[in-house]
Amino acid sequence: MPMQLFYASASPYSAKVRMAAVYAGVAIEAVPTKTDDEPPALLSANPLGKIPVLLLDDGQAVFDSCAITQYLNRLSKNALFPRNPAKRTEAEVLEALADGICDSALAMVYERRYRPEEMVSQPWLDKQWSKIGRALDMLNANPPKLPKKITAGHMALRAALGYLALRFAGKWEKGRSRLVRWAARFDEKFPELKACIPA
Repeated sequence: MPMQLFYASASPYSAKVRMAAVYAGVAIEAVPTKTDDEPPALLSANPLGKIPVLLLDDGQAVFDSCAITQYLNRLSKNALFPRNPAKRTEAEVLEALADGICDSALAMVYERRYRPEEMVSQPWLDKQWSKIGRALDMLNANPPKLPKKITAGHMALRAALGYLALRFAGKWEKGRSRLVRWAARFDEKFPELKACIPA
């Protein structure tokens, strides 16, 4: 029986992990999960009630998404991160940057979703967007190369851009044509990962 992954189709962290599993050739059973419903299976696997969570055959749970990509990397004998220490650090930092973009984007989505209109903090939203903007500008100035063998960092970035396209379409792309092209090239080169992009 394959390992189970609790995930949500819109979640960029879930998308990254699903791409990583496909790319590394690790069989997982993807289990759609609504965190708002706080399903008992999720809470017993991860008391934080967050996704993604990878449930191993022996019942052990692995979370969050970075721990899962590292686990899948060990399982697949380094399919997701280079062995070279400097290149590995580069991949890990790219993953952290992409995840950080998602953290800020999610903070904005939740601010609007869970607060009454009159309590939404515009300075908070602006602060989060400025973090996203700085990260995107840095990446647009120097987009990561797309070699034949990509890393979990590349997948994290593709997942992040997919999430921005889902929640902030028309806003994140302005002045960042190199990054828009990068995402399109990623999809052309790795069509098998396209189904995992946030939707």
